[in-house]
Amino acid sequence: MPVALEGRLGDQPRQVQPVDGDIDPRLLHDLAAGTLGGRFPRPHLQLAPDRGIEVLVGSLEPMQQQHAPLRVAQIAEAGDFVGKWPGFHVLSIGTASGINEPRHRFILSRPSFRYSLPMPDAPKQTHAYVAPAVDPAPHPIPRPAFDIHTRHIAMIGIGGCGMSGLAQMLHARGGIVSGSDSTATEVTGRLEAAGIPIAFDQQRGELPEACELVIASAAIHPDHPEMLAATTRGIPTMTYAEALGQCMRGRTSVCLAGTHGKSSITAMLGTALIDASLDPTVIVGALCPQLPLGCLGEAVPPSGEGGLSSPQPSLGRGLSSPRVATGFRLGSDTIPLGPFASKPGLLLAESCEFNRSFHHHRPTLAAITSVEADHLDYYGSLDAVIESFAEFARLVPSADQGGYLLIADEGAHRRQITAGLSCKVETIGFSPAADWVVWVDSRSREVALTRNRKVLARWTMQLPGVHNAMNAATACVLAVRLGADPARIARSLGAFRGIDRRTQLLGDRVVPGGSVRVYDDYGHHPTEIDATLRALRDFEQPQEKNGRLICVFQPHQHSRTRFLLDEFAQAFSQADIVIVPHIYFVRDSEIEKTKVSAADLVDRLRKRGVRAMHLYPFEAIVEQLENLCQPNDLLVVMGAGPVWLVGHRYMGLVKEIYR
Repeated sequence: MPVALEGRLGDQPRQVQPVDGDIDPRLLHDLAAGTLGGRFPRPHLQLAPDRGIEVLVGSLEPMQQQHAPLRVAQIAEAGDFVGKWPGFHVLSIGTASGINEPRHRFILSRPSFRYSLPMPDAPKQTHAYVAPAVDPAPHPIPRPAFDIHTRHIAMIGIGGCGMSGLAQMLHARGGIVSGSDSTATEVTGRLEAAGIPIAFDQQRGELPEACELVIASAAIHPDHPEMLAATTRGIPTMTYAEALGQCMRGRTSVCLAGTHGKSSITAMLGTALIDASLDPTVIVGALCPQLPLGCLGEAVPPSGEGGLSSPQPSLGRGLSSPRVATGFRLGSDTIPLGPFASKPGLLLAESCEFNRSFHHHRPTLAAITSVEADHLDYYGSLDAVIESFAEFARLVPSADQGGYLLIADEGAHRRQITAGLSCKVETIGFSPAADWVVWVDSRSREVALTRNRKVLARWTMQLPGVHNAMNAATACVLAVRLGADPARIARSLGAFRGIDRRTQLLGDRVVPGGSVRVYDDYGHHPTEIDATLRALRDFEQPQEKNGRLICVFQPHQHSRTRFLLDEFAQAFSQADIVIVPHIYFVRDSEIEKTKVSAADLVDRLRKRGVRAMHLYPFEAIVEQLENLCQPNDLLVVMGAGPVWLVGHRYMGLVKEIYR
């Protein structure tokens, strides 16, 4: 296939000669191309079936390459890093300015070039290019053995929920795992006690001498000292999403995707499958007190029988402690029973759409709960978000291979996303038109799941809100699909008490004349905020006791706040008082910080008749709450950043606010 590409090195044009030759289709399956800081807006994987070729066509955005990493393209199916292969050469480079032609074509071929461009020079370049084959004669291409579970792996940002779970799984499966993080926490302490060494001085940029692979959390920038050390030493790097996708190879993977509800559904499904004796491996992006550790420790009573008061089992490899919340559970290598018996073991995980990271995953079964405008700093438009989810859906294998997709009947743009899919597709929703119909009584929290007008399962939720009922129903459908008994699923879902920071009751704070009930919640998108506040007002009914709903909300990311400012203002219609600290700064540029502020949100709220104020630092907010809160008030602390410290400090659960 002739290929002609043009590029520029500095100010010098580089003409790449056309090439005609076959490209091994085995090596082009599921190509995941390296990106510039994850900032390729709207890439498209185009497959030429007759040639077995996948091409990534995308556009580079100027002024966004200040931390442009030099990441080689990765062959996900083969699991090998192209840049480390003698026979392959793929470069992905760019600059903050000077890009006149935004469309670029990426293709993998068989050149005999060496990987030679050092990281410090990457941001100086003005184009992205691929040097295609100069010797395209077909010949067998060796595949070096690659097993992520047996490599010496360094994990940067190992203390995060997803990263810590991945570390435990790799460690338990024979990998040599070490890590680093900025601060020591209970989670890092548990990892260290399990035999995973962790360093807390990341600025030294030191990696273990025998390190073969670096896995970095989404919060780690390319200019992080340890990332720079990996580049200097030629050690391949992976994101958390890429590594998780590698772990899905050889597993029956269940991927939970959607703008909202991923963590809750993953935890609900995990506990239900455990109670149904299907022994899954589970990685949740939040702590779940009811998630037992499975193969990492001794048997744990099902969530409906033990719950929070159950003793903590041994954590394996020398670690035992009083029961603490975990976001990980190791299951068996094969499914023990049901219609999938003897198939590869279950792996349940969230599939996040940010940065198109879920395109690295390999779902056997998948669910898409909702698709809304979010991460617009990356996607740019809702249409791009929808297309990204459609591409994720296309990763689900065909129906004859067991591929299955459950998608929300409403709110997920299902017609656009499911068009042309070869997997089995079913819908779930409150509408009778859905394949699976959910009925819920918001006051009693009773939920019923029906199929063809027949009730399959019925249970009473411990968590308030119709959104939590839908999350549970989604978990129920997936569990049934995997062969779990509906009655056991219903008992498990009825006993489920939630995960960390999702409508989490912290307790009652005593004040003169009564008490204030305090909740903590992770909600940081307008839809999540509205659903949570409506659920809590309906459940707690502070207005019936002359109480008020007071919300402390920290916006997460300047760009999200700017793009959705009006939607945020509307989302607080259920609140009587809203306190807004500074916007949590993450991923934004300094220019973006100047475009919107917390005061802008406060102004919009006041125009809607909501009593709103901007206060910072957190200690000032706690002092304000001490004076503001009255008996029977309902206090909800919301946000994806460190604002949780406000609720914990007000409740006396932490002695001081350290951020």
